[in-house]
Amino acid sequence: MGAAGAFAFTALPTASATPSASAVIAEVYGGGGNSGATLTRDFVELGNAGSAAYDLSGYSVQYLPGTPSSGSTWQVTALTGAIAPGARYLVGEGTGSGGTTALPTTDATGSIAMSATSGTIALVSGTTALTCKTAADCAADPSIVDLAGYGTAVVREGSGPATGASNTAAVARADSLADTDDNAADFTAGTPSPVNSAGQTPGSGDGGGGDGGSPTDPGTVRVHDIQGTTRLSPYAGQTVTRVPGIVTGVRSSGSLGYWIQDPMPDTDPRTSEAVFVYTGSAKPAVAVGDSVLVTGKVSEYYPSSTSQSNTEIGGPTTTVLSSGNALPDAVTLDATSVPDAYIPTASGGSIESLALQPTVYAQDFYESLEGMRVTFADARVVGASDAYGELWVTVKPDENATARGGTLYSSYDQPNTGRIEVMSLDTTSTFPAANVGDELSGVTTGPLDYSTYGGYNVQATQLGTVVDKGLKQEVTRRQKKDELAVATYNVENLDALDTQEKFDRLAEGVAVNLNSPDIVALEEIQDDNGATNDGTVTAEGTLKRFTDAVRAAGGPAYKWRYISPTNNQDGGEPGGNIRQVFLFNPKRVSFTDHPGGDATTATSVVKTRKGVELTYSPGRIDPANAAWEDSRKPLVGEFTFQGEQVFVIANHFISKGGDQPIHGRYQPPARSSETQRAAQAAEVNTFVKSLLAADKNAKAVVLGDLNDYEFSQTVTTLTADKVLKPLITTLPAAERYTYVYDGNSQTLDHILTSPAVTSYNYDVVHINAEFADQASDHDPQIVRIDLSKCRRH
Repeated sequence: MGAAGAFAFTALPTASATPSASAVIAEVYGGGGNSGATLTRDFVELGNAGSAAYDLSGYSVQYLPGTPSSGSTWQVTALTGAIAPGARYLVGEGTGSGGTTALPTTDATGSIAMSATSGTIALVSGTTALTCKTAADCAADPSIVDLAGYGTAVVREGSGPATGASNTAAVARADSLADTDDNAADFTAGTPSPVNSAGQTPGSGDGGGGDGGSPTDPGTVRVHDIQGTTRLSPYAGQTVTRVPGIVTGVRSSGSLGYWIQDPMPDTDPRTSEAVFVYTGSAKPAVAVGDSVLVTGKVSEYYPSSTSQSNTEIGGPTTTVLSSGNALPDAVTLDATSVPDAYIPTASGGSIESLALQPTVYAQDFYESLEGMRVTFADARVVGASDAYGELWVTVKPDENATARGGTLYSSYDQPNTGRIEVMSLDTTSTFPAANVGDELSGVTTGPLDYSTYGGYNVQATQLGTVVDKGLKQEVTRRQKKDELAVATYNVENLDALDTQEKFDRLAEGVAVNLNSPDIVALEEIQDDNGATNDGTVTAEGTLKRFTDAVRAAGGPAYKWRYISPTNNQDGGEPGGNIRQVFLFNPKRVSFTDHPGGDATTATSVVKTRKGVELTYSPGRIDPANAAWEDSRKPLVGEFTFQGEQVFVIANHFISKGGDQPIHGRYQPPARSSETQRAAQAAEVNTFVKSLLAADKNAKAVVLGDLNDYEFSQTVTTLTADKVLKPLITTLPAAERYTYVYDGNSQTLDHILTSPAVTSYNYDVVHINAEFADQASDHDPQIVRIDLSKCRRH
């Protein structure tokens, strides 16, 4: 079936029942990369039997399984360019793990995994997927220019499909490209013989510009050509052949593959000389130091929807020329080589198409080294080792150093550029445990990679030695007799099914490191069976185990107050029902109970003859408000200490999940979660204002995991009209952090006080975030308030 007559560049053909005299499907092969195959990928070859060039703009080739089911759909590969008179046009499709010979340079590239034995290929004047699934329906579709069914295909032209297709055989028209609209008559099975628009065949030309040399000669495309001068390869979607390089690292677990680096670099500092070769499920059959030629398809792999990409060569055929070769010199990462500016911006859009500026931006510098060997020496650890075998160092020792050896994250505009993540390619050795402030001594060297978690990282083939610098857990002083001590601690999804070790370590943090505060606001207390999603919402068992452990560690016999959430309405781990809880030492402080508060009832401030009080204590702040949707609701409690009334508001604002990463391709990154946190902050601010309107001398402590920084809009909104003071800002800048993420020491947890709280002593107690061995991922903090000295105004 086809168009009548020759085709000019500007017109589109009208399908008819008459044979095509111009563009036709010339050859179909679905056995590429299969067992016994020589070629590594499937292909469809088009031909032009006419006397004028045939424009393929807006066209596609489409594939349907031979016996389509109700759920089968046509798969589409878009075409560009044109077929010259008498010439061929090669469309590369799915790549298998077998075969030894690549196609010549393809004119269009898809990824359809065609069947070797049965299927239908259509040449279509359009790129919308066809819907016909019978021969009759497809014959009536005017967008189909030509159609080839093979094997047992239901959709075909004429008396029957072409026969004989297999892993080693294609079906092809005669050289004349004669089209009688009968697949069985027009196609004959034979050895696959792909030809591209340049007339190249396997061995006479190669994907990506091969020079037609021997199988041991490099092709004409080098790694720096593949990497290009932006974050995206100009060869993405194309097959490249016999790309030379030295193997510099092999990854034999996780995402399998190896890195090659060209020992003959160009003079452009923007173009990386290395690339990752992705081997899929096959362990790489190469070793560091091998000189190789690699043939495969170039792609951009995105670890996540908002991350930058890794340029890769996939489905590789590798020829090892020699072994034991010297490796290319590694590029040194240090304060001199890494720029101080972090990353370019694009008004929130993608920066991928921007030309790299490696002397201006640190992230451009790292991208210009993607896959290349890099090295650094004697670097300070700024992010402790984790369970995944990763740690963070800084190659800029003077960049925003904290008092205990970390790197402070102090603004959105100036992220720390010297941080780099370190992993090891050695799967036989245990990854070392390192704390913040330790030194990764000696030389660390390896290919520079990129991942969703953290961005650029060194895949170490040589890992330095961790030198312990003796970081210790802090212990805060005990409160004086006339000081009310109030603390906050995120205990990371604690539930009654956790190990006794976890309870004991968290309890020691309260009893010893925090020195038994009078009031402790706990975040992330789960229900009694944790993530078991059976409707349980109470936390009595969890709290009994925890308070028993505190007492065993030398702390007081704490009592507790909380409000159980409605099942699965407060976010967190499904089934876990996390909530805030007040612990208090009844020998030092009393809790004022005003019964009636529950998950859906709001507490408020009222004036009475005895003074200001809450309608419900414990109570929640406006729990039906949209600001708290799928999030923890603030817990408010009324306490009395030495005759003085104190209101405590425990918070756990919504997390940063869903925000774009600071190292991602969208710049500046969108912080979408901040919108809800700002709304939550506004609600707490409004509640505190209502309290101060009733009593301007009310003493309030607002505390908890706010999931945002001291310089964020969240904190600005929370403190609006100076109703609250963030105590983190009273510390020296180098001490303002409660959490370490991606090597950035940052503040997520806060204590804020109302204006009447004027005499206080505040401390962040570093016991978790900087350590490889953590009881929680957050550090607790404490304020000691001398209520007798707090001024009245």
